[in-house]
Amino acid sequence: MIPLNTIIRIARPTDNLEKIARMYIDGLGFQELAAFNDHQGFDGVIIGHPQQSYHLEFTHHRGTTVGKAPTQDNLLVFYITDKNAWEKSCAQMTAAGFTPVKSYNAYWDIEGNTFEDPDGYRVVLQCRNWPL
Repeated sequence: MIPLNTIIRIARPTDNLEKIARMYIDGLGFQELAAFNDHQGFDGVIIGHPQQSYHLEFTHHRGTTVGKAPTQDNLLVFYITDKNAWEKSCAQMTAAGFTPVKSYNAYWDIEGNTFEDPDGYRVVLQCRNWPL
């Protein structure tokens, strides 16, 4: 069993490192926690909240192209229980440059909004509690 105090890092490559990092920082209200340049050919940015047990890492391997997300169902889902905070968060995502899209799985559109980044990856902001 993984210990309860374990930190999770969700990492993915991008061809648009600076743009993607800035969008997620501005859109989700995160902050840059760390960055690295030319670490064995990789550049990267780690973002999140210092007190949270999760963060995101975006990387770019110099000289390579990773392209777009493999499907429209590659999602990060955030459950925001306060409707005013949810509405503000949705507006913040659009202001940061995310594109509002209809979800590939209609379930996410019932009480949420889906946003796509320039790489084709999606973020869902749900206005409900978890667990359901």
